[in-house]
Amino acid sequence: GSHDTMTYCLDKNSAVSGNESKLVKFLNKCMPCIVHPIIMKWSTTQVLTVTEQLEAGIRYLDFRIAHKANDPTMSLYFVHMVYTTVTVQDILWEVLRWLETHPQEVVILACRNFDGLTKKLHCHLIACIKEIFQGKLCPRTVSMGSSFSPFLRMIYYTNLCPTVWRKELNLTVMSVDNSRDTALLFSSKEYLMCHLLIFVSEKFFVAGINLTENLKYILVHPFGSLKKMTLQSLPCLKIWIKQQYPGPKKECINIIAGDFIENDDFVKDVIELNTKI
Repeated sequence: GSHDTMTYCLDKNSAVSGNESKLVKFLNKCMPCIVHPIIMKWSTTQVLTVTEQLEAGIRYLDFRIAHKANDPTMSLYFVHMVYTTVTVQDILWEVLRWLETHPQEVVILACRNFDGLTKKLHCHLIACIKEIFQGKLCPRTVSMGSSFSPFLRMIYYTNLCPTVWRKELNLTVMSVDNSRDTALLFSSKEYLMCHLLIFVSEKFFVAGINLTENLKYILVHPFGSLKKMTLQSLPCLKIWIKQQYPGPKKECINIIAGDFIENDDFVKDVIELNTKI
């Protein structure tokens, strides 16, 4: 999986998300030439496009969906402190095109945040999903066992979603947590189980291995970046990945989502865990 999948196309001219703190908005308004480039460096978690990520082997996409404040249109974007240049609808069509050329593949979309979405916008998004994917959406009643359909194109889950999502798309709710402390992150299996694993419909465990900085850390490290810090942690991540086991047991992990997935054989190492089954 890729964490914050859409941050490869953050808009350099975008306003700060309405969900960010008043202090971040104030600093960006007072010193945009200084603050905005720093925000961009600490918001970007991926450099490959959605299609490139899928081609690299990613099958779990982390979509943070939002509606821009004061935008009179129904356009929806992705967000991570700032908004993306592309719309949600355009990316859903891109995923569909990839699925149509890879009919034996399964892609999981984790949609969340929903910053600024009213009930009307939620219904609009659901209508887009149904229109674009149609029969490729996986019903909740489909077995994940040996009878798993080889013709299935897509599974769709969501988290932090309102009742309308569960009612219209029959989805399972999931949640995510992050950690910045790399030493603690890789030193304790129990810590990972408590803080980084998500139990989904008694089928999937997701480990979100990503570093999250608060505003204080960013201000103290103005010349740093999320990519630089992540790359420094990759050797530890690589060791941790190789120690994991896939499967249905509670101590097993089914999905590992990371930042900058093109680096250090991340995808290859995760896929190779399947040989342990």
